[in-house]
Parts: sequence; structure tokens; C-alpha cells
Amino acid sequence: MSAHPADPPAAPPGFTARAVRAARTGRGTVVFCCLGLVALALSVAPAITIGQAGIAAGDVWRVVAERLGGAESGLSPLREGIVWELRLPRALLAAVCGAGLALCGAVLQSLLRNPLADPFVLGVSSGASTGAVAVVVLGVGGGALSLSAGAFAGAVLSFGLVLLLAHTSGGTTDRVLLSGVAAMQLFSALTSFIVFTSADAEQTRGVLFWLLGSLGTAGWGEVALGAGVLFAVLAVCLCHAPALDAFTFGQEAAAALGVAVRRVRLTLLLATALLTAVLVSSAGAIGFVGLVLPHAARALTGPAHRRLLPVTALVGAVFLVWVDTAARTLLDPRELPVGVATSLVGVPAFVVVLHRGRRATGRVPA
Repeated sequence: MSAHPADPPAAPPGFTARAVRAARTGRGTVVFCCLGLVALALSVAPAITIGQAGIAAGDVWRVVAERLGGAESGLSPLREGIVWELRLPRALLAAVCGAGLALCGAVLQSLLRNPLADPFVLGVSSGASTGAVAVVVLGVGGGALSLSAGAFAGAVLSFGLVLLLAHTSGGTTDRVLLSGVAAMQLFSALTSFIVFTSADAEQTRGVLFWLLGSLGTAGWGEVALGAGVLFAVLAVCLCHAPALDAFTFGQEAAAALGVAVRRVRLTLLLATALLTAVLVSSAGAIGFVGLVLPHAARALTGPAHRRLLPVTALVGAVFLVWVDTAARTLLDPRELPVGVATSLVGVPAFVVVLHRGRRATGRVPA
């Protein structure tokens, strides 16, 4: 009788399926991120060339090459300044703000298990705006870091108030949303009070335009600060991606799966508050990006957060670059605040999310 080779040892139950899923998820994430980066590059380039002073794409690359140590661009100082000092930092800051706000929305929606959660609806943006306006109008320091510190203090105070109100009224997710709406109104009123009692007429006009969301004052300092905080918060969120997957089944289920619920929740809430504060201090309150874009990304990638979070950030970046370009050029020579433009897009999408939740559950999502 011929001897047959011994069968290889069996893999542990579920090991093969998990390995295959992990490999597929990893490859899919790389593919989606590469496509997103290409789309972002193809969005930033036109955003720099489009405007009242038309700039050729080749001129943009020559200016960038010169600033990075290459040959002289041959353009006039005025056109070089338009590219390097105005349009390029503005386009990059739009990408950073879109990515950051969309990322915060995705994290908050998973933590709170509510498709309507985002920094704007939960009052975090309003609190950050109040803190930043207090720094500007009352003269409590100056510079991007002081603005960000004031905005972070306001964001943490606002979100702390939301959690306190929600906890004392039952702690359910719909109570969190209602508390967020209350906090948003409170801090909006505080901001208006500070502006109209402490600012002069010129300062009031500038602050009010900024509060509607504006990237008109974008500079390289704001881009560097925003991008640094964005990448740091994205790294923190990706480290907690398995915990966010567990949170989608509820806090009790997450705890049963070994997630340190309190620590993870506090870490991610502080991270999203910090990122929101930095973005608000740079561009004002831009609404609905964190509400709408996570749903679009989830439709592309599915619910796994290791793939969802980077794709959401890229989708948000591309979206806000194009919205800001439209806001800057459609009413030329006047400029539409980018927060107004995102609201015009976001409100219909908000209604769509409400109706989808009603069809799926028979009630408004909460």
C-alpha cells in the first residue's frame, strides 16, 4: 500500500476567513486611497488655475518647482504671488478642512450610533467659534496658535455641556442630538453677544464673514497647523478603528468585546474636538461636511473603519476644494462664504438621510 503524505495541520477555526478579509480590506483601502489622492490632485490643480486672473497649469507647476529649489518660473512677481501666496494655500486649506470635518463626522456618527451626528450639529463648531471670536475681539493673544487654543477651549466646553445635558436627560443618542442643538444655539448667541458688544464696525464685518465659513485668509501657517493636527488625529482614529467597529453594535457590545469604552470614547471625543477647533480657527464654521460626506464614503467602502476613515477624509477633501472653488468664482467679483455653499448642498442631503433612516427603521434616526 502506497503511503500518502500527511495532511497539513488544520488552521484554527475562522483564521483563514479572517486572513482573507484582512487582505481584501488592506488591498481595497490602498486602491481607494490611491484613487482618492489622484482625484484630490486633479481637483487642486484646477482650483489654482480658475479665477479672475487666469493661470495656466504649466505656470503653477513652474512656480511650485521654483519655490522647491528648481529653476526660475519666469512669471511676474504678481502672478507668482497669486499662485503661491493666495490660491495654492487656499486650495490646500480647503482640502485639509474638508478632510478633517468629514473625518470628525465619521467618528462621531460611529461613537454615538447616529447618522445625524457631526461637529456642526452637536455644537462643537459653535463652541469653537465662540472661543476663537473671544480671542480675536477681546484681544486675548494673537496668531494661529492662540486662535486654535481659544477654539479648542470653546469646543471642549461646548461638547462637555452637550454630554452633561444628555446624561441628565437620559443619555440616549436622540438626547445627545437635542443637547447639541441647544448648545449650538447657546454658543451662537454668545458669539453674537461678544461681537456686537466688543467689536467695532470693521471688525464686526470681518468676524461675521469668517463665521459663515471663509478660506479667504488662508496662509501657509494655517495649512501647516491644520495638516499636522489632521494627520495626528487620523492616526489616532485608525489605531482605534477596531474599537469603532465594535461601537457600531453599541457600548455594551463593545465592552463585551474587550473595548475600554470610557477611555476610547474620551480619547476620540477629545481628538475630534481638537481637530474641529483647529479647523474652525482657520476657516470659520463650515457646516454639513461632517454630516454628508461620511455617508457617501460609507456607500463606497462599507462600514469597516480602517478603510472608511481615510476614504472619508479624501472624499471630504475633494468635495470642499470644489465647493470653495465654486464659491470663489460663481459670483465673481463677489465671493460667497464657503459655509453658505456647503449648507446649500448639505441641507438637501440632510433631508435624504432623514428619509433613508425613516424607511429603514420606521422613525427618524436617533
